[in-house]
Amino acid sequence: MLKRSAIILGALAAIYYGAAWYIVPGALERPNNRVIEHTGYKVSDTARELHASLTIGDLHSDTLLWSRSVLDRADRGHVDVPRLAEGNVALQVFAAVTKVPDGLNYDENTADSDQITLAAMAQAWPIATWSSLLERALYQADKLQSAARRAPDALKVIQSRADIDALLVERAAGNPIVGGLLATEGGHPLEGNVENIDVLYQAGYRMIGLHHFFDNDLGGSLHGLTGEGLNEHGRAVVKAAEERQMIIDVAHSSPNAVADVLDMATRPVVVSHTGVRGACDSVRNLSDDLMRRIASQGGLIGIGYWDGAVCDISPAGVAASIVYAVALVGDDHVALGSDYDGATQVAFDTSELVVLTEALLKAGLAKETIAKIMGGNLVQFLRANLPSGDA
Repeated sequence: MLKRSAIILGALAAIYYGAAWYIVPGALERPNNRVIEHTGYKVSDTARELHASLTIGDLHSDTLLWSRSVLDRADRGHVDVPRLAEGNVALQVFAAVTKVPDGLNYDENTADSDQITLAAMAQAWPIATWSSLLERALYQADKLQSAARRAPDALKVIQSRADIDALLVERAAGNPIVGGLLATEGGHPLEGNVENIDVLYQAGYRMIGLHHFFDNDLGGSLHGLTGEGLNEHGRAVVKAAEERQMIIDVAHSSPNAVADVLDMATRPVVVSHTGVRGACDSVRNLSDDLMRRIASQGGLIGIGYWDGAVCDISPAGVAASIVYAVALVGDDHVALGSDYDGATQVAFDTSELVVLTEALLKAGLAKETIAKIMGGNLVQFLRANLPSGDA
C-alpha cells in the first residue's frame, strides 16, 4: 500500500511540475515582451513593393532568453523564425542575456542582484546555468545552433563572410532562410577570464557586448554606479575580441568606456540597440557627439523601437529617430536595433516590419537610404568585419 501511495504521489508530482514548466515560461514572458494592441496598419502598395525588395537585418533581440523554440511561431514575444520570414528579415542578431539586476533602471544599478538565476530555474535550464554566466551564454548559443541543425532550410547561424554570402545566394534563389548571428549582452559571461573569449568564439559568438545594466569586471556601465571607463581587464577583452575579428558592441557601456574603446579600437564598433539623444533625451541614449565619433570610425548605430530609445514607439516615432540619426551621422551608419524580446513594449513585431518601411517613406527618406537602414548597412558591415572563411 505504501509503495502504491508513493507511486501515486510521484506521478502527481511529475504532473504538477510538468504543468509548471509548461505554464511558467509563458507567464514570465507575456507581461515583459508586449506589442501594444492595434488595428492592422494600412500600408501602401509602394511600401509593400519596396519592402519585398529589401535585404533586412536587425542588430539586436533577446529571444534566446525565453523558453520557446525560435523555429515555432509563438503567441507571445516579438521574434521567431516564421515571423522573421513573414517580415522579410534576412539577418537577426540574437543576444544572450546572462545577468539582469533587480529594478532594471536606466539611472543606476548595483551588480548585487540577478533576475536571470530565477528565470533559468523557472524555465528548466540546465543546472550548470543556475550559477555560471558562461554556461548561460553557452546554453543560449546551443539553442540557436540546435535549431539551425534541425531546420537548415529555415535558419542558418552566421559566423563568417562566407556564411553571409551563402545566405544571400539562398535568398536570391527564393528561399526565405533567416541568418542568425550570436552576440553577448555584456562581457560578464567571460567570468573574469579573457581566455573564455575562445570558448564563446567556438560556441559561435561573433559579437560581444561589453556591458549590460551594471558595472562589471570590464569597467563602467551606462546604468552602473561609477561611470568609469575600461579597466585593464576590459582593455584586454577588447584586444582579444578584435584579434579574433569579433565585433565590439558598446550599447550599454558608459560614455567613458565608449571613449576608451574608440581610443584603442582598430576596427569599427556597433551600438546595437539605442536611440539618439538629440531625438529622444533619454539617459538610455549616448550623446550626439559620441554617436558622431562612433560613425566617424566606421561604426554602425542600431535604432530601437521601445520608449527608452525613441520616446515615441509608433512607427512614425521610430522613423523620426532614424531620420534624426541619418542627419546626424549619415545614412551609411544607421541600422535597425529593435531590442525585440528584451522586456520591451513595442508597436509592431517583426512580422509587421513593413509598417516601418511605410513610415520611412512618409518621413521623406529616399528608397536608396531606406534600403541601407533596413539592412544594407548591416550586411556590408558584417561582410567587412566578420572572419572571412568558415569558422
